[in-house]
Amino acid sequence: MTTAPRVATLAILTALWTTCAGVIPAASQALRQKKILVLYSTRRDTQMSAQGDRTFPEILRLGLGTAPDLYSEYLDAARFPDAHYNDAFRQYLQLKYKNVRFDLAIVVNHLGVEMLSPIRDGLFHDVPIVFFSEDSDTPRLPNSTGVISEPDYAGSVAFAQSLQPDTSQVFVIAGTSGRDRIAEAHARAQFDAMQNGLAVTYLSDLTTDALEQRIRSLPPHSVLFYVLFYQDAAGTNVNPLEYLDRLAAIANRPMYSWVDSTIGRGVVGGSVVSIDAEIRATAAVAVRVLRGEKPDAIAIQRADLSVKTVDSRQLVRWNISDEQLPAGTVIQFRTPSPFQRYKRFFFIALVLVAAQAALIIGLLAQRARRRKAESEARARESELRSSYDRIRDLGRRLIAAQDVERARVARDLHDDVGQQLTLLALDVETLASSEAADPKRPALSREATQRMHALMKSVHDVSHSLHPGRLRLVGLIPALTTLCREMPAGQGTIQFSHEHVPADMSMDVSLCLYRIAQEALQNAVKYAGARRISVRLSGGNGHVALAVEDDGQGFDVDAVSRGLGLISMRERLELLDGHLQIRSTPGVGSCIDAVIPVAEASRAEANTGDSSAAPQLRKRG
Repeated sequence: MTTAPRVATLAILTALWTTCAGVIPAASQALRQKKILVLYSTRRDTQMSAQGDRTFPEILRLGLGTAPDLYSEYLDAARFPDAHYNDAFRQYLQLKYKNVRFDLAIVVNHLGVEMLSPIRDGLFHDVPIVFFSEDSDTPRLPNSTGVISEPDYAGSVAFAQSLQPDTSQVFVIAGTSGRDRIAEAHARAQFDAMQNGLAVTYLSDLTTDALEQRIRSLPPHSVLFYVLFYQDAAGTNVNPLEYLDRLAAIANRPMYSWVDSTIGRGVVGGSVVSIDAEIRATAAVAVRVLRGEKPDAIAIQRADLSVKTVDSRQLVRWNISDEQLPAGTVIQFRTPSPFQRYKRFFFIALVLVAAQAALIIGLLAQRARRRKAESEARARESELRSSYDRIRDLGRRLIAAQDVERARVARDLHDDVGQQLTLLALDVETLASSEAADPKRPALSREATQRMHALMKSVHDVSHSLHPGRLRLVGLIPALTTLCREMPAGQGTIQFSHEHVPADMSMDVSLCLYRIAQEALQNAVKYAGARRISVRLSGGNGHVALAVEDDGQGFDVDAVSRGLGLISMRERLELLDGHLQIRSTPGVGSCIDAVIPVAEASRAEANTGDSSAAPQLRKRG
């Protein structure tokens, strides 16, 4: 019973040990820094090597989550093409890295793959390989995968034809190194397959002097195409890009190429392959292998990484219109417009101008408001001055009118009432002294009675002219009716009509309208010599209106506008927010319209129908 549990415990411990023994090395392998060898076929100072040394560490670090331990070697196959150099370079690698265990080898260009193949079973026996090549015939080694991107030589020539349709001949520049000849061979193959009718001339196997002499005097309707130039026919080695600068500067015809590193060095453009895209595509495959994928299980990627690209400065130099560029063409080194160059300053200036404009507009608006206020103040001052002058003149006239009115009243009392009282007193004394049987007594009695009635009427007329007490007792319409009936009109007639007159007008409104009618009738009778006079009182729309129209001789409104009667009318109306309109033409007649606003509640009508009176008035004797 005790043996079985011990056996089971031992089995469990053994299983745990076996599991941990497998997991710990795997975890240790995953955490260990990856060692990677990058082998370039070019020398250190080429664009491919420089771009790779910048991009490979960045992409690998992002893909792995940690920075790898990266080693770079440069084969420099262009300057050292012989087999002894390759053997020496292999020995150099074996001695240098005999104690280094690489997790991956990245080989750039097919020459590196060919150089590495003989030592595949030695130093790099089980090291995975990821390569990049521009040659579709690059051999695939065991435990390897890669990216192949062939240059688009033919596409670059076709691009040149689209920009310069009159092109009839292409001069191809290539050097004599091994790399130069391989690139030239691929270019020849693509050009031979083209059916474009172009004559292709290869400027290879020439010294630099001879090449420069040729490109200085190329025929019209031709272009240059730069393939690769590491070495001339005399064995002189040059940096391909630095030498391209010189060639582009002295050439008398536009030059095109196939790789983006030539853009900006005097080349117009072409269907150029992106070195950065090549390196990033290779690094992406390397990350997959470092994460555990088997290289043999990853298919070799054949990518078209060429993009139509031009240098805008060269378009200007060779007078090539950018309207001929195919759709999707990338334009580099475009000269920025003044707006693009000074955009920041433009927006700052725009803000300042807008602020200044807003300030100016504000100042103009303030000035306009100030001028308006000053104009209104001057107008009000003028109105006040005019009103002041008018009030002074009115006061002076009122004083004179009071004196005149007092003199008239005194004259009426003396000449009319006083004389009639004297005669009445004489008649009464005569009656008192006469005997009852005197035959003259009845006649004297009747005459005294008549004098008494005339005296009563004179006193009534004087009192009524001073203040119309009838207006307060019976209202405006009856008062105006009586006024029109009693007003002496000579041989003429006075007609009065009314409609929709509010029943509850204030006494001030009624008195104002009565005095205006009284003054207008007196003017028409006394000064105009009118034969027909019409007085119309109406209400509606919150107003009450009085119109007095006659067919008299008329007058000049401007000439008599400062008359006391008219001023009195206007003053009365202004106190009640009303207004007066006078229309008159000499020889035709005149019309006086007075309008006074009344409360909405007072719009009840006194009468629903019109009434008119046309009494024939007798002239008092």
